[in-house]
Amino acid sequence: MIKFLPLLLLILYGLAMYRFSVWRTSKELDRNSTELADATLISLTQKMADALDVPRIRVHIYEIAPVNGLAASDGRIFITRGFYDRYRAGQVTAAEIASVIAHELGHVALGHSRKRMIDFSGQNAIRIALATVLNRILPGIGALAAGALTTLLAARLSREDEYEADAYAAALLHRSGIGTAPQKALLDKLAHLTGSNGRSGPAAWLMSHPETADRIAAIETLEQRWRIG
Repeated sequence: MIKFLPLLLLILYGLAMYRFSVWRTSKELDRNSTELADATLISLTQKMADALDVPRIRVHIYEIAPVNGLAASDGRIFITRGFYDRYRAGQVTAAEIASVIAHELGHVALGHSRKRMIDFSGQNAIRIALATVLNRILPGIGALAAGALTTLLAARLSREDEYEADAYAAALLHRSGIGTAPQKALLDKLAHLTGSNGRSGPAAWLMSHPETADRIAAIETLEQRWRIG
């Protein structure tokens, strides 16, 4: 038992750091967000609420410029001011914003926040343990190699979560009558909206999100199953 104590302490340290990060993010969201009051978007979120058999879906606007949507660890759904401004400017449709909300609902429903807490702690422990071992073999660069390996692991796990959230969103949009066309259209627009080329710099396997073409193909595979079924 004693020989596993350092590993246990690393995991507990990772959990504590994750909890602190969640607390800090929650406070930031509390200070800089307001509940969405757009009638058109609310009508679409109500369709999704009806499909889920819940009274309503609350969405908040997070007052930052980048184009993004996010699900907080407490289950709250946010779209950024930058995203909302693109919608108001006519660059994004209401149904496309609804697809983002559905995607973030998927992260909540599938428990990805809790999963990330476990992943974060485990990855932190793996990184430090690998660094300890690799530093003996590769003095001076072992820590860098360990960091690179755990980054690859984290990226892969994140991409799996994104595929799952996409699938949840597609099913919800289909069931609520909004359809998956806006979801696919928005994915096509994301590179332009975020100012990237769809890869955000590094090779696809280093990305936290899958490539756009792969995400759209996965949604179309679901559509084909629904047609056959």
